[in-house]
Amino acid sequence: MTTAVLALLNTFEPLAKLSAGRKRELAGLCFVEKVSQGINPLRMNISNAKQAVYLIKGELELRFLNDEKLILRGDDTAARHPIPCDHNLVDSIARTDIEILRIDNDLLDIMMTWDQLSTGDDVLKSVHNTDDGKSSRTPVEWMRDTSVFSLAKLQSGVFSKVPVANIEAMFQRMERINAVAGQVIIQQGAVGDYYYLVESGSLLVSRADGVNATPILVAELNEGDAFGEEALVSDNKRNATVTMKTDGQLLRLNKRDFVELLKEPMLTQVSREAAESMVAEGAVWVDARLPSEYQYEHIEGAINLSLNEIRQKISDLDRSLTYVVYCQTGRRSSAAAFILAQQGFYVVVLSGGARGAGI
Repeated sequence: MTTAVLALLNTFEPLAKLSAGRKRELAGLCFVEKVSQGINPLRMNISNAKQAVYLIKGELELRFLNDEKLILRGDDTAARHPIPCDHNLVDSIARTDIEILRIDNDLLDIMMTWDQLSTGDDVLKSVHNTDDGKSSRTPVEWMRDTSVFSLAKLQSGVFSKVPVANIEAMFQRMERINAVAGQVIIQQGAVGDYYYLVESGSLLVSRADGVNATPILVAELNEGDAFGEEALVSDNKRNATVTMKTDGQLLRLNKRDFVELLKEPMLTQVSREAAESMVAEGAVWVDARLPSEYQYEHIEGAINLSLNEIRQKISDLDRSLTYVVYCQTGRRSSAAAFILAQQGFYVVVLSGGARGAGI
């Protein structure tokens, strides 16, 4: 079925202009529907246009304001474009049994935006390596790599929260580095300097609870994952060591550019009054401090997601809820909120932390 849909996508506009990788992604997300004669196939789409609908086979009659009509046939040139579902459309009726293809408009817009960004020559040529200037993949290839920048990440990950102009600027400023197995990329206790995206390869994340303590493996990172944001957001030192498990390539953004392009657009600061109003309407307080701090004193009703454990507990959270994150000063809560935002959660930060808000 996916192969057949992929062939259809190559006949429709602007879908045919998508890169091969994006079309393969889209083919698994499209919905082909058979509609019987006499039925209105656009009954759920008129006026809100949440979907792009294409006519594959059969005849469809469209009825517009001022009694205008249009007969659309699957083999017409006009059928290469989405069926017009603007405010002038009053009704539609299948004159024969028909087949249509439905695609979420928001999803399609994300794909088109990303693909067009990735074809800008000036943007692509500006991405550079820090070692010998050689790479096994061109910038176009990694920007269109749907494992690194999958639709899921573009819809609900870090890039979904960032203005489009910032995404372009981010690519202009990113560096690619080649890394080998055993190479330490981040050392626990060091000052944060870069934000990383894994282009290829695997890495191990370990943490030691004391100077002479044996490091404990806490996570494994793979293609498409990001790391290094906690220290950059909170201005604290690195809280874990990240080591290459295999050879690979990383993309990195320096701290100044990270703060300007990613941190500031993604984090929303709210006052105590605004936070309390949000909680009254169903939002949840999140305390990003250590369990010992939380147990000693916390805001009533708050759940405890300490910064060093938040990644392991994300699966326990309800994505339908809004989370208001706080700590003592706002540093740890900002880092925790950034991690949640990367994973697609709607989250805000209590401005100034509990101390600054007088809680």
